[in-house]
Parts: sequence; structure tokens; C-alpha cells
Amino acid sequence: MTEDARQNRGSTWPWRRRGGRGRHARAEAAAASTATAPKPASFWREVPVIIVLAIVFSVLIKTFLAQAFYIPSISMENTLLLNDRVVVNKLTDDAGSIERGDVVVFRDPGGWLDEPLALDPGGARGAVRDILVFLGLAPSADEEDLIKRVIGIGGDHVVCCDAQGRITVNDSALDERDYLFPGDVPSEDTFDVTVPQGSLWLLGDHRSRSADARRHQDDERGGMVPADRVIGRAFVLVWPLKRATVFDTPATFDRPSLDARGQGAPAGQEAPAGQDAPAASTAP
Repeated sequence: MTEDARQNRGSTWPWRRRGGRGRHARAEAAAASTATAPKPASFWREVPVIIVLAIVFSVLIKTFLAQAFYIPSISMENTLLLNDRVVVNKLTDDAGSIERGDVVVFRDPGGWLDEPLALDPGGARGAVRDILVFLGLAPSADEEDLIKRVIGIGGDHVVCCDAQGRITVNDSALDERDYLFPGDVPSEDTFDVTVPQGSLWLLGDHRSRSADARRHQDDERGGMVPADRVIGRAFVLVWPLKRATVFDTPATFDRPSLDARGQGAPAGQEAPAGQDAPAASTAP
């Protein structure tokens, strides 16, 4: 066989043809992979968009659905402690959605807070605080919000106290031992009120340190809080994590006997006043 014949025969061997095509295929795949791989620069261009979308969603959630709140006082111990953080369901902010036993955040109806919180504004620390306030991780200096437990709703007749020292709602005594601060009595001051429709009778769980409805019986609303001042119902404790829990309605409020027997005082009418308000508390 001539040298030319051997070369022509060798060029047609299958393994050489397959090897050649394999090398070309691998080269084409590598080129395609390089062409379709994401470029680092494109990721950084998307970061501002991601941040803006996150802020928009946060604002929408905070405005319409849920909001985190910081606890700046001891008036709800031991249910809530100083510096706790809770999340509030803002869909339960009307009179028809609020039930006895709920823990609610509400705006000061007027005179419940003696003075705004004294915070250190300005500079980088002020900017950081603004972010923390937005996230509900720090108290706000300009939002006058409080948190208390709902004892009476529109139409309820709430009295302190019966012969055993218990608060009664529509002549049914409450067993408050599940949430009342250890050592506290339901109330050291007597009262006899009928809650107007569209209003609430709110008390703190730490009764001896809570400036609640009892303290404001002499104001124009007789200690009542309009339901439209409610921001929402606190439904979960999120911080500290070791105490994280979902709030349930205490069993004492889950009884048919509490259903209002009367229609209550008309909206806007002052509820009957009880005894003098308790001594001033250091916590809202």
C-alpha cells in the first residue's frame, strides 16, 4: 500500500472522525456556557430594584396587614415585659372584630400618656433609630401608642368588685389568675360602668402599675377608649425568642354568660363613673 493510500485510509477511521466531532462539540458547549453565564455586573444593577421592592412590600404590610411594636412600659407584666416586641394584626381594628380578652394596641385617646418618650434624636444614631422604629424594634417619639387588655366591649356592664374581689362583666365574674400580675388584685379601686357602643374598657395586666381606664374615669369619656383608636390586636410575641408565643384568648372570656344583656349606653354618651381613679402610675 502506497503512502498516499495509507494517509487517505487513516483519515477515514471512525475513531478519528468521532474524536474530531467531540472536540468541536465540547468547544461549542463551552462557548455557549460562557455566553449564557450571568455577569456579576448585572446582579449589582438588580440590587437597588430588590431593595426598593422590599421597602414597598414592608410599607404595604405595615400599613394594611401587620406591624411590630416595642413595649416601653411594665403595665402589661407578666404577659408582656419591658422591651418585648409584639406583632399586631391590623385587620382586627374595628369594633366588630375586637373581643373581650384581646390584647390591643391603640392610639392615646387623649390624656393617657403624661408626656412623650424622651429619646436622643439626630445624627447617625437618629437615622438608625428611625430604621428600628420602622421595624418595630424601638419606641417612637411621635406615635402615642399604648397596649392594654380588653375587659369590656360595647354594651357590657363592668363592675369591680364582687364579694370575692373579682371584676364582673354582665354579672359574670372573671377569673383573671392566668394573666394577672402575681400578687395584684383585680382592682384596688371600685367602678361600675356601662360601655357605650363603639367603645372599650381597657385594663393593664399589671393592675397596680397600669394607668388604664380606672385612672381616667373623670375624663370626658369616662375612661372609655373609642374602638376606632385601636390599631390592631397583638397576636404574637416575637422577641425575645425564648419567650416567643402566640396569644390566645384567656378561658375566662370564652363563656356565653358574658354576652351583654343590655344594649349599653348610646355611642358618645358618657358612661357612669365609678370611684376615684387610682394613684398615678409610672407606666402607661
